[in-house]
Amino acid sequence: MHTVLLVEDERWVRVSLKRIIEKTGMPFQVVHECANGLEALDWLKQHDADVVLTDIRMPVMGGMELARQLQEERPEQDVVIITGHDDFELVQSALRAGVCDYLLKPIEVGDMKTSLQRLQKRLHQRESRPAEAHVERDPAELSAVEQVVRLIKERMPGEITLQEAAAHVHLNASYLSQLFKLQMKTNFVDYVLTLRMEEAKRLLAKTSLRISEIAERLGYTDVSYFSNTYKRTMGQTPSEYRKENQLSAAGPSSAETK
Repeated sequence: MHTVLLVEDERWVRVSLKRIIEKTGMPFQVVHECANGLEALDWLKQHDADVVLTDIRMPVMGGMELARQLQEERPEQDVVIITGHDDFELVQSALRAGVCDYLLKPIEVGDMKTSLQRLQKRLHQRESRPAEAHVERDPAELSAVEQVVRLIKERMPGEITLQEAAAHVHLNASYLSQLFKLQMKTNFVDYVLTLRMEEAKRLLAKTSLRISEIAERLGYTDVSYFSNTYKRTMGQTPSEYRKENQLSAAGPSSAETK
């Protein structure tokens, strides 16, 4: 049974799509549902799905931006876009974003079945490919700093302390601090801060989350402190960056202007 992550902001549409998938009789099952692209990215950090089936227009983050992010982070992820417009330029953009198929609303059982048959063929071809010579190293074989970097990225967008990282790799915090700076050419705190601010920059540009919501998501309880930290690190306030860089694909922005 192949697994499907369903991304759609309207619950009744998700219910309808699940029924349509079931009616096709194809070996595909919805294992999780998300209301927008950002939720989907968060879920995929800890889970896997053979196929991401996503609407193109959603609040916070739409399907096209989700596909672009997945192309960068998970290039082999199969993505199917659902759209209400049979637009050639839209289809071209979707293909460039790594989308492998698209479905036009209203979706009929036959259309869904045809798409799933194509997906099944892709998945089978991928599974039958010879195993690559390179095999990812077991985490136990990674150096302490590599393990710490991996841990920091897994914890994003949350916060992690040097003490927590040291405990994770069974090292003294002071020793880890020196080792980290030696290998990464920056200290632990600055590295974590930079990653958090880069995540803030991504959320400001590619979602319609309010600045207070982004601050909370990154572990900041005081939005003013977050804004000051962002300005000190990035050279401009979150509002200034958003005005210059926010994409329209995420839908109308509800960004704070303060």
